[in-house]
Amino acid sequence: MESSTTTTPAVPAITQNPDIRYLGRLLGDVIRAYGGEKLYKQTEYIRSTSVDRARGVQGADLTDTGLDALNLDDTLDFTRGFMLFSMLANLAEDRQGVAAEPGADVASAVERLEGQGVDRAAILDLLSNALIVPVLTAHPTEVRRKSMIDHKNRIADLMHLKDAGRTETEDGENLDEAIFRQIALLWQTRPLRREKLFVQDEIDNVLTYFRDIFLPVLPALYARWERVLGARPHSFLRVGNWIGGDRDGNPFVQADQLRSAIGRGCEAALAFYMDGIHGLGAELSLSTELAHVPQAVIDLADASGDASPSRQDEPYRRALSGLYARLAATYVALVGKAPPRASALRGEAYASPADFRRDLVTVAQGLASEGDGALATGGALGRLIRAVETFGFHLATLDMRQNSAVHERVVAELLKVAGVEADYLALDEYARIALLRRELANNRPLGGRFSAYGEETTSELAIVHAAAQAHRTYGPNSITHYIISKAESVSDLLEVNILLKEAGLWHAAADGAPPQAAVMAIPLFETIADLEAAPSIMTAYFGLPEIAGVVKARGHQEVMIGYSDSNKDGGYITSTWSLYKASQALEPVFADAGAAMQLFHGRGGAVGRGGGSAFKAIQAQPRGSVQGRIRITEQGEVIAAKFGTRDAAMTNLEAMTSATLLASLEPDGISDRDAARFSAAMDELSKNAFAAYRDLVYGTDGFKEFFRQLTPIQEISGLKIGSRPASRTKSTAIEDLRAIPWVFSWAQARVMLPGWYGVGQALTAFEDKALLADMGQHWSFLKSALANLEMVLAKSDLGIAARYLPLVEDQERGETIFGRIRDGWQQAHDGLLAATGQSRLLEKSPALETSIRLRLPYIEPLNLLQVELLKRHRAGEDDARIKEGIELSINAIATALRNSG
Repeated sequence: MESSTTTTPAVPAITQNPDIRYLGRLLGDVIRAYGGEKLYKQTEYIRSTSVDRARGVQGADLTDTGLDALNLDDTLDFTRGFMLFSMLANLAEDRQGVAAEPGADVASAVERLEGQGVDRAAILDLLSNALIVPVLTAHPTEVRRKSMIDHKNRIADLMHLKDAGRTETEDGENLDEAIFRQIALLWQTRPLRREKLFVQDEIDNVLTYFRDIFLPVLPALYARWERVLGARPHSFLRVGNWIGGDRDGNPFVQADQLRSAIGRGCEAALAFYMDGIHGLGAELSLSTELAHVPQAVIDLADASGDASPSRQDEPYRRALSGLYARLAATYVALVGKAPPRASALRGEAYASPADFRRDLVTVAQGLASEGDGALATGGALGRLIRAVETFGFHLATLDMRQNSAVHERVVAELLKVAGVEADYLALDEYARIALLRRELANNRPLGGRFSAYGEETTSELAIVHAAAQAHRTYGPNSITHYIISKAESVSDLLEVNILLKEAGLWHAAADGAPPQAAVMAIPLFETIADLEAAPSIMTAYFGLPEIAGVVKARGHQEVMIGYSDSNKDGGYITSTWSLYKASQALEPVFADAGAAMQLFHGRGGAVGRGGGSAFKAIQAQPRGSVQGRIRITEQGEVIAAKFGTRDAAMTNLEAMTSATLLASLEPDGISDRDAARFSAAMDELSKNAFAAYRDLVYGTDGFKEFFRQLTPIQEISGLKIGSRPASRTKSTAIEDLRAIPWVFSWAQARVMLPGWYGVGQALTAFEDKALLADMGQHWSFLKSALANLEMVLAKSDLGIAARYLPLVEDQERGETIFGRIRDGWQQAHDGLLAATGQSRLLEKSPALETSIRLRLPYIEPLNLLQVELLKRHRAGEDDARIKEGIELSINAIATALRNSG
C-alpha cells in the first residue's frame, strides 16, 4: 500500500498476486493524494514495521510500532486505509480464483462420476427430482455499507477490462485513472452506517443481489449445464430468501414486511422479464417474406393488437409486443403501479408464470421450425424462458420462521378464546398432540371475526393470513416453508399446522382425499440435545396418519439443522459430529416413511457457525442424507463474498451444485468396517471435547463476565448492521446470546474460541494416534472438519488476544481463564499437526496460507488500536471519535478476516 514513486513493496513478499500489488500501489497513491503526505508516511511506517514483525525479521519486535504517534483523527484515517487494503486484497484474491476449488464445477463432477461408473442417465434422473437452494438471510455480520461494496464491484468490472488488454474504458477514460478514481471514491465514502437498519432496508439490499446477480446468472449457468449434460434439466437450482419472513427474535418483522418482501420481489422479476421481451423485440426482426412462420406465432401476433404498418411482415415482433402488453398489465395487477416502460397496447394480465412461459415457448418453437433450430436454442429467448421457470412471478420463495414458544402461546390463546381448552400450556405432550389432532381433523377455524386477542396472537395471525394472500396473488411457490426454531416435540410441528389452518393453508382430509398443507412445517433442531432427539421426533411425527398423508402427497419433508447454536451449546467438534450423526440417523426414518429427505443446513460465515468450504462440507455429508436435495443458509458477509459479482456467484453456485451431485451419487470412500471404527473414535473425541468446552464456557465462575469484558461484544451490539437484537431476551447469559455476536466477538479479539476450543483436549486424550491420522487422511468428514479447524487456528493469535486482557476487571481470574484458553489452543495446534502430518499450519494449503499470512500484518495494528480505544471508551471518555474508531476497527478486522461472523 505505497505510492507508485517509492520502491517499498506494497505487500509482504510472500504473495505473488500482481493484482494485490497493483491495487495496493493505487491505494497508496490515493492516501497520499487525499490524506496527505503525513498520513501516507505514518501508514507506510506502521505497515512496514508490522510486515517485518510478521516475517520474523530480527529485532523487528523491538521497533516502535508507530501507533502511539497517531492522534484520534489520524487513527480514523489509518484504520480506513488498512480496511480498504483488505477489501482490495479480497477482490484481488477472488479474481485470481483463490477461493475457487479444483473440481468444483458440474463438468468436473460429471466426469468424475462417470469415471466411477455412474452413467449420465443416473445423473439426469437425480436432477429430475433435485432441489438445491442457497437461502439468503438477514443475519447481521456484514459490517460494510452497500455503497462500499458497490465501489468494490465497479473496480472488479474495470479490472476485467484490464484483463482483456484494454487501456481505456468504453467511455474513453484511461483505465488506470478510472480504477484510481474508484479507489478515491472508496476512500471518501463513509464506511459506517449512521442509522440502524430496518427490515425494509434489508429487503432492498437483498433485492439488488437478485436483480444484478441471480436473475442473469442462473439462466447462464443452466445454459452451460445443458451443454455439459446433453439434456435440459428442470430448474433444480433456485435461490431462497428469509428476509421479511424470519421473525424469530426480530419483533420488527410483521405482516407488512412479509407483504413488502414478496411484492418487491415480484416487481423485480416482472421488470426483468419486460426488459427481456423488449430486447427480443429489437432482435427478432424475421420477416414473412424471408422466413416460414408457423400459424401459432401468427396467431400470437394477430392477438397482440399491434397493427403498425412497419411491422406487418414481422410477426415475431408483433407477437412480442402482445407479450409485453400482457406483462405490463400483469405488473399493474400485481405491483399496483404502472411499469417503468409503458406499453402502447392493451393486454390481459397473465394468470400465472406458466401462461407467460407457454407464450414464450410458442415463439421458441416457431424459431425452431426451420433451419437447424439455432435461433430457438440458447440465446436471450432461451435464457428468458429459464428465468421464468426459475423465478416465476414471486422471484424467490420466502421462508417464514418463528420460535416454538411463540406458537405455544398463540395456540393456547386461540384454544382458550374459542372455548376449546382453558389451559393448553398445562397439558402434557400426549394431551397436546391429541387435542391438536382433533382440531386438524376439521376445517373449522378457531378464530372468529369478532374474537379479541393479545398483540402477539394478533400479529402471528396477520402473518399467516398475509402468507395465504401471497399464495392467492403470486402463486403457491411464493411461500412454501415455515421454520420452527427450538423445535423439541411433535406438538411444536402440529401447532404450526393449526396456525396455517386459520388462514386456509391446511385443509383436513375430505371425501377420501388426504389432508393438504400448502406450506410445510419444518423443525429446526439446534442444540446438541435437539439433534439427538430429532430421529425420534420425526418418527413420531410421520407416525400420525394425517401427517403421513400430507408427506406422501408432497413426496418429501424438510428438516433444518442448526450449526450456530449447536456450536455455542457444545463446541466445534461436538456440534459438527452431532450434525453428522443426526443427518445419518434421520435417513432411515425418512426411508421408512416413504419420503425424500431434504436437509436445510443453517450455516454461517465463521467456522464456529458452520463456515468454511461449502464444496467440501456438502461432500462430507453422510451418504444417503443428500439425495439431490439440500438447502443452505447464506448469511451476512458471506452473501457479498460469494455473490457480490456475477463471476463469484457462478463459481459458488457451481461449487454447491457439483458438490451435491457428488454427495448424492459418488460411492462412499470408506468401508463399513472403517465407518464403524471411525464413528466409535469420533464418539470418544466428541465426548471429551464436549466436556472440556462445557467446563470452560458454562462451568467456570466468572466466564460470562470474562467474555463480555475481553471482547468488544458490548460495542458490537451497538453497530448498525442489522434489524435484529443481539440477544433473544434481556438476559446477559451466554445461553440467551445469539450465536452471531458470540462468534463475531471472539473473532475480533483474535481468540476465535468457538471454532476450536475443546478439540485440543480431545485430540491429546485420544490414545490411538495412528487411527486418528488414518481418519484425518481418508475420511471426508474429518478431513473437512480438520481443514476448517486449521483455518481458524491460523487466523487466531493468542499473543494479540493477550493484549485484550487488561480490559478484564478481575485480573487474577482473567489470567486463569486465559491460561486455560492458551493451553487449549496449543493442544489443538499440536494435535491437528499430528493428525494431518504437517510441520506447520496450512503447510498443505499454500494458497490459503499465503492469503492469511498476507493479512496478518494488516490486522495486528488494528487490534492494538482497538484495545486502546476500548480502554478509553470503557474508562468513560466521551469523545465521539473514540466510538467511531472502535466501530471502524471492528469493520476493518472483519474485512481482513473475511469469514468472522
